[in-house]
Amino acid sequence: MKSPASVTAPAHAPSALQQHQAFLLLRTVFTVAPIIFGLDKFTNLLTDWTVYLAPAITSLVPLPAQSIMYVVGAVEILAGLAVAFRPRFGSIVVAAWLLGIIINLLVLGGFYDVALRDFGLLVGALALNRLSPRRER
Repeated sequence: MKSPASVTAPAHAPSALQQHQAFLLLRTVFTVAPIIFGLDKFTNLLTDWTVYLAPAITSLVPLPAQSIMYVVGAVEILAGLAVAFRPRFGSIVVAAWLLGIIINLLVLGGFYDVALRDFGLLVGALALNRLSPRRER
């Protein structure tokens, strides 16, 4: 009969160094990617971002699609900066933002592959949150 501790404890727990490396990788990605994608909302060099905006959003918000993308870009830049400076908080902001993007893509239809990819990113943002150290007060 196994004791409860042996059932729940991993056979090989990651070392503190491995955990820190995973934290740094996730923190870097969730800082850089939102900032780059946010900046691109102003230039549309990577893609025409308005294609990914559900018409339901443009009917609710009294702004042209590109103006909405400017707001989206600013939020993404701020989310990336939040991850850089306060990763525990910023990772939740990014996860919530990704959830909003996923919902938008599901409402839009036709971009289910992108929605699935963003779900994977959302899980990564939550993993970053779990790895982020608590702020000492």
